[in-house]
Amino acid sequence: MTIGSSYNYPSQAPGLEKRKKRSPQEKWKARFPNPPDLCFDYRALLEQPGGIARATDSSHRICIIGAGITGLTAARELLRCGFTQITLIEQSSRIGGRHLTVPGSPQSKASHTPFEMGAMRMPLFNREGESPKEGRSLMAYYTTIFDLALSDFANPGSQWVKSTGIYLREGSLSEQATPQMLIWKNADGQTRPPGEELQAVYAKWRAFAYRMTRHVCDSYASEEWESVWAAIVARYHAISFRDLVSMPVLQRWEKDAPGDFGGMGMSPEESAIFYAIGIGDGSWGAFYDVCALYPLRTAIFGFSSHLQLVLGRVDEKGDPLPDSPHIRSNAVFDSTGLQFEGPRYLGLAALSESLMFIKPDETAMSFHEHSLQYREGLLTDSSVTRLKKLDSGKTRVYYNWKQSRPHQAQENFSDYDSVIMTLPSWLIETRIRLENFTVQMLPFEAINAYKTAHWETSCKVFAPLKKSFLSGNTAIPQAIVTDSFIHDVYTYRYNDHYSYDCILLSYTWEDDATKLCCFSDKELVAKCAEELDRILMNCSNIGQRISPFIGLNQAVVQRWITDKNSLGCAKLYRPGAYYDALSLMKYNREYSRVSGLYLSGESFSVDAGWTEPCFRGAIDAVIHICEKTSAQFNGGFQITDYPHYQAGP
Repeated sequence: MTIGSSYNYPSQAPGLEKRKKRSPQEKWKARFPNPPDLCFDYRALLEQPGGIARATDSSHRICIIGAGITGLTAARELLRCGFTQITLIEQSSRIGGRHLTVPGSPQSKASHTPFEMGAMRMPLFNREGESPKEGRSLMAYYTTIFDLALSDFANPGSQWVKSTGIYLREGSLSEQATPQMLIWKNADGQTRPPGEELQAVYAKWRAFAYRMTRHVCDSYASEEWESVWAAIVARYHAISFRDLVSMPVLQRWEKDAPGDFGGMGMSPEESAIFYAIGIGDGSWGAFYDVCALYPLRTAIFGFSSHLQLVLGRVDEKGDPLPDSPHIRSNAVFDSTGLQFEGPRYLGLAALSESLMFIKPDETAMSFHEHSLQYREGLLTDSSVTRLKKLDSGKTRVYYNWKQSRPHQAQENFSDYDSVIMTLPSWLIETRIRLENFTVQMLPFEAINAYKTAHWETSCKVFAPLKKSFLSGNTAIPQAIVTDSFIHDVYTYRYNDHYSYDCILLSYTWEDDATKLCCFSDKELVAKCAEELDRILMNCSNIGQRISPFIGLNQAVVQRWITDKNSLGCAKLYRPGAYYDALSLMKYNREYSRVSGLYLSGESFSVDAGWTEPCFRGAIDAVIHICEKTSAQFNGGFQITDYPHYQAGP
């Protein structure tokens, strides 16, 4: 999405002012930029003393399925509210889910550059001139309370890289006599990409983004916002991103048609360029056939502005803070005595580890400490197989304990008053049987919506990078975007203290990742290095290989579609499927009181591949469990302050 990364919309949108003191009626309203569907300030609810609520039925039994970010957040906030009988079940022997940070040197006790094999670039929804941790997001809230260190992510085309190389059409885009890589240096964040062709594409994207963001900014959080967003959805939900790119430009926005901002008006040639370089942080071509609303949400509402790299819960040298729980432990254990992967507090994994191991101010213990006191608090290596609704109103949860060891596996079950489901929906369909849930509890429309959801594949190839590349190399750009099968190359440094930097040698999604599935990890690493060397040697203005800088034997490959704990990288939706996806976000309010089942996390969101919807889904479930159990909400919050999702044409 290289073409727009220097354009920090919407954080620089005209008319934005610093956050004003709100009236009591506006206390819980979000501010722009923020996701569009539910204009609610979740951070305001969580950051108040006491958090969301004070439980009046602390013995209400709650089971959370999945210890990814959604499940960990729900567990922490329920404990913070005063619920004491919480069970968190995780199929694998590590926590964090699709937040997967691989330590560069797993056998070493010294801190090393981590590889982010899953979520990587974090939007905190801060405005221009604000520090990221001032953003009105849950990501900003948690990075603040856990003291996580951040840095600006080295996105292609941004001022956070020394240069970006653009290699399209075998180096012939610039119409030079010999193949060349276009070099984009953007130290001030305002320099346009090189070449007439790229600048023409850039101008068309920017004109569209400016037109839409200006009007969205004016109406966001106002009384008319819900109707404006509904009009935008009605206009664009049935068309693909590919169609949006080629749709005619709207010459003038009309107040009588508030959802229509036209298209980008690109020619087939310009669309092919845009396919490869996108709008801000890598190739967007793989998403050309998804619903147009997904890239619009990403670009217009803050998901691609001021993206941050989470360094970890670390000091300036990159070493874990000495007060980090269990940092010196040789092993950590769940409630049954099974060992699971302990915390390192490096990279993004520090977020999930902090949710598990750091004590909230309102409680005597962290969730992990609580789980050791409560016999069924944390169950790892345990795969949920069935949910059975009982005549008593409880839900029986069946699970295979020690599931990774078939000769030792045991089927167990327990009964719960509430169950929070946080798994990727393909796992739900293929691994978990739902029994005795009536249509009044779980309508077929909801089941069909999560069964037919589209989960994208993604492939990452990370490797160590010699420090001499970023310190001394002057020929090879720091970031590279190509229309080759490797697509996007990122290099960046965590700090000078670590022994090496890192290179994301290839980053692909959808069909671009699927085409790499037939190669073994070793073959794929070699193939990516060979292709990148070929490209660089083919460019008359480069003529240098990058492979000598890369620790290819230490490379790590992650393919999310074949990960048995995920079966996909992120949930997307095709044209025409947006209302189905959105309807799942209404389930907790409309059905959970009767069903006792709460659907939570990215599977039941419309913001694919981001951490913020995981947080929000977790808090949504906690809010509704608190409401069901008559908990006393804090800060004057009432369930009537919580807005409704507007689903349906």
